[in-house]
Amino acid sequence: MTVRWIVRTASEICLTAGTLIVLFVVYLLYWTGVRADSAMDGEIDRLQQQWSTGPVAAGTPAPGTPAPTPAAPPGRYEPGRSFAVMYIPRFGPDWAKPVLEGTGTDVLQRGLGHYDRTARLGATGNFAVAGHRRTYGDPFKDFPRLRPGDAVVLTDGTTWFTYRIDNRPFTTLPTDIGVVDPVPRESGFTGPGRYLTLTTCEPEWGHSHRLIAWAHLDSTQPVTQGRPSALTG
Repeated sequence: MTVRWIVRTASEICLTAGTLIVLFVVYLLYWTGVRADSAMDGEIDRLQQQWSTGPVAAGTPAPGTPAPTPAAPPGRYEPGRSFAVMYIPRFGPDWAKPVLEGTGTDVLQRGLGHYDRTARLGATGNFAVAGHRRTYGDPFKDFPRLRPGDAVVLTDGTTWFTYRIDNRPFTTLPTDIGVVDPVPRESGFTGPGRYLTLTTCEPEWGHSHRLIAWAHLDSTQPVTQGRPSALTG
């Protein structure tokens, strides 16, 4: 009787543990994705509404924005706020993600994060952006598909910036902070320029390494001229 009770109890514990694991996986794969997709769509909607009604006065939150964050120093974006939208045609015609200032957990759950000590969008230097490979909407799930010549297009509401990927994704360690230097050592760039760095985790379901892709600014055009050719085919 005691043996049967032990076996039954152990079986119930294993069943309960298995159920909890399945629920946790569902949470990671589905629910965080649903919440992240909704948050990213909300960020893009707020940006488009802001752009359609004109510039927002300094220190004035956009409609629907949570409690205000400290004002950004001159020449920097406001921490935690979205300021641009990124499009990568290689990832699909409907792929569009907001870019927010900072790379904290709360930021990367709502979109892509701009490394706050790197260059501004379109400026001389290195505009560096991070994004989740998996969970929270999987924004960079297809990162390994990037190839030289691929377009990465961003807009800040007034200008379209088209960058071109220069290399296949490069694998490195998380401690290799030089990948976001103004002229990254392994990028192949030989001097100052207007660069873009994209970073994400490697392997797909881990974070022991980082995947890096570098690009250079290929062209710009005012939004009043319509979408750039990289997005229209």
